[in-house]
Amino acid sequence: MDLRVEDVDACYGAMQVLASINFAAARGEFLGVIGPNGSGKTTLLRTITRILHPTKGAILIDGRSIYSLGTREFSRRFALVPQDTAINFEFSALDIVLMGRNPYLNRWEIEGHRDIEIAKRCMELTNCWHLADRPITELSGGEKQLVVIARALTQEPDVLLLDEPTSHLDINYQIAIMDLLKRLTTQKRLIVIAVIHDLNLAALYCDRLLLLHRGKIVAIGTPDQVLTPDNIKATFGADVIVSKHVITNHCHISPVPASVTLQNVENDHATIHLICGGGTGAPLMHLLSVKGYKVTAGVLNMLDTDYEMAQLLRLRVVREAPFSPIGEKAFRELLSLIRGVDVVIVCDTPIGMGNLMNLKAATAASEMDKPVFIFDGIEKRDFTGGEATRLFHTLEDRGAIPVSDTRELLVKLRDIIDQR
Repeated sequence: MDLRVEDVDACYGAMQVLASINFAAARGEFLGVIGPNGSGKTTLLRTITRILHPTKGAILIDGRSIYSLGTREFSRRFALVPQDTAINFEFSALDIVLMGRNPYLNRWEIEGHRDIEIAKRCMELTNCWHLADRPITELSGGEKQLVVIARALTQEPDVLLLDEPTSHLDINYQIAIMDLLKRLTTQKRLIVIAVIHDLNLAALYCDRLLLLHRGKIVAIGTPDQVLTPDNIKATFGADVIVSKHVITNHCHISPVPASVTLQNVENDHATIHLICGGGTGAPLMHLLSVKGYKVTAGVLNMLDTDYEMAQLLRLRVVREAPFSPIGEKAFRELLSLIRGVDVVIVCDTPIGMGNLMNLKAATAASEMDKPVFIFDGIEKRDFTGGEATRLFHTLEDRGAIPVSDTRELLVKLRDIIDQR
């Protein structure tokens, strides 16, 4: 069973909102729809659920047009959880959930034992059965959302569509709902299509993402394929760093404040070179740039998080090929760069044989009478069999300034700059 949207246009009056939309979703797939406000995300769901008739194209379920289905059959196959569900009457939560059985009842028929059992099972699945007798008007936003999802599930649909199901909810409810939606695809084999505002939640839970902008599909694919800095910049207008989450290994989006990307680095402040890697230098690049310093960095492997941050901030950086040790050419370029800076900072970066040359460059900087700052704790970051520790002690003997954290670094850095 699959859902196909083929060359669909949709309009509100004379205004076109969707243009040439093409995609498919298979049973057991969690498809996230993302994009900036006004990009057509809600309109796409309204079109799939027949609230809005497309002006062109077709929407097919199992090869059949959704418009060939009768109202009752359509309601048995498709369920929608809207963005806002206003319920002003004091129905119990169970009464609300039982409304999802309407497509299975005749006009004057009331819910039977089987309908109640299905409602109970769906409320247990969404962890809200304990709310069954509570008036819906007394529930919190998160509790109400779980009840509304349970109502949709009692329709026993093949396709579940949700419009920002986690918006305005506490993080515990966000996680509970996203966990539930993922289980529905893996255990119940539903097609789940959800408009999601939080890009990191979308990356963590969705099998694929569909990125909309101005009514058109900009990208569709896995989160890694869709959530690139270029795609996010082109659609949301935001500068971000995309890295791998340390636990899940899913892509993780970190926004960069405009104050950083707009920072004018042509100033009279000191020039500081960062020896970093693996994300240890990115916060300092940001902080020092905001404070008005001119910052350089390297040697960094391309694709390293610190390299991506340096590119984003338009810093001068000495680079090396991905996953490659520092070569002689990059090392010579690094030494040339260090000759023109005022201060060198060696971040708390793990040191292996591949980046050991960076420490040798720091040693060369001390021989040039450059102030060098080093972070304590090299023994825990030394993966060279002791060579990195030996070089750190050499730096200390030559007057390198040890610091324990960023706050201490900034204080001592200011003192050094004032003396120059």
